[in-house]
Amino acid sequence: MLVASILRIYYWFGINFEFSLLVQSVIMVFVQTILLKVALDHRPSKAAEAGVPFSSINGHDAERPYNFWQWRQQRPFWEFLLYFVTTVGILQLLFGTSTFFVSILGYLALGIEATLPIPQVIANYRNQSCKGFRVSVIVFWLLGDLLKGVFFTYSKTPMVFKLCGLCQFMFDLTLGYQYWAYAEKEGSIEMKKRRSMQIS
Repeated sequence: MLVASILRIYYWFGINFEFSLLVQSVIMVFVQTILLKVALDHRPSKAAEAGVPFSSINGHDAERPYNFWQWRQQRPFWEFLLYFVTTVGILQLLFGTSTFFVSILGYLALGIEATLPIPQVIANYRNQSCKGFRVSVIVFWLLGDLLKGVFFTYSKTPMVFKLCGLCQFMFDLTLGYQYWAYAEKEGSIEMKKRRSMQIS
C-alpha cells in the first residue's frame, strides 16, 4: 500500500487527477509509514511467527530475492523506501512529460493497490479456510471499494482508476465467496463430528 500510494503521488504530477485523491495518497503514505515503524518495532524474532505471506510453502521457508521485505533489521526497509522515492522522482523529472511513462506509472500504482487481496485469497484457498479472517474486514473492504467505484464513476478520474477499482472489488467479492463457502464446509464438518460423538 505504501509503494502504491507513493507511485500514485508521482502519477498525479503527470496527469493531475482529482486533488482529493492526491490528499488521500499523501495521508496514506504518512499513516502507512507510522504503521511500518510500529510493526518493525514490535515484530516477533522470526519471519514465520510474524505471519509473513508466503514465508512457508509446503513446510519449507520460501526465500524471496534478496529477502525482499523479510529483512531482519529495520535499516533496509527505510533504505529501500528512500531509494524507491528517489529513483521514481528522478524518472519523473526525466520522463514526466511522456504519456507512455505516466500511463505506466498509473497502472503500476493502481494495479498494485488492486491486487493487494491476492495473497489472502491464495492463503484461504490453500488452507480451504478463512479461519482468523474477520467478516467485518470483508464487509468494510466491499463497502469501501463500492463507494470508491461510485466516486470514480461520477468524477473526472482516468479510466485506470475505474478498471483497477473494478478489479479490486472482484477480489473482495472472491474473499466474500470464500468466507461463505469455507464457513459452510467447516460447519458441515463440525456437524459430522458432533453426530459421530453422539453415536459413539
